[in-house]
Amino acid sequence: MNDGWREVHAEWVGESCFVGRNPSGGEIRIGSLGEQPGVSPMELLLMAVAGCTGVDVVNILNKKRQVLTKLSLEVKGRMSAEFPKVYKEIEIIYHMWGSDLEPKAIEHAIGLSLEKYCSVSLNLHGVASIHSRYVIHDED
Repeated sequence: MNDGWREVHAEWVGESCFVGRNPSGGEIRIGSLGEQPGVSPMELLLMAVAGCTGVDVVNILNKKRQVLTKLSLEVKGRMSAEFPKVYKEIEIIYHMWGSDLEPKAIEHAIGLSLEKYCSVSLNLHGVASIHSRYVIHDED
């Protein structure tokens, strides 16, 4: 099914909880069921931004021969006060560890991801302003 369509399924399992599944068997709890916490749909959207841009940045830095040993993303979203409560602003902080990481290469990788390759953030274009920054941490 390579006609541009993607498909997932969500099954209600009680209270305010669904389990989402993709065709390859991946699943995630959306919402909560009693004492069992899950991920809210809006948190899931922020996680999708993190995963999408994270994969892009890793791949681009590899092509630039930057030795990245760890990447952790912190993503925050500010929602509108009224309905529909959409994200109006999203901040992404890339925490990076590696050997001799070049700031120029990192900035280029992040820019390419957010402006060209990350489908999730590009789907939010025009709704939320997305800001990013990065922090290079010393190797431990």
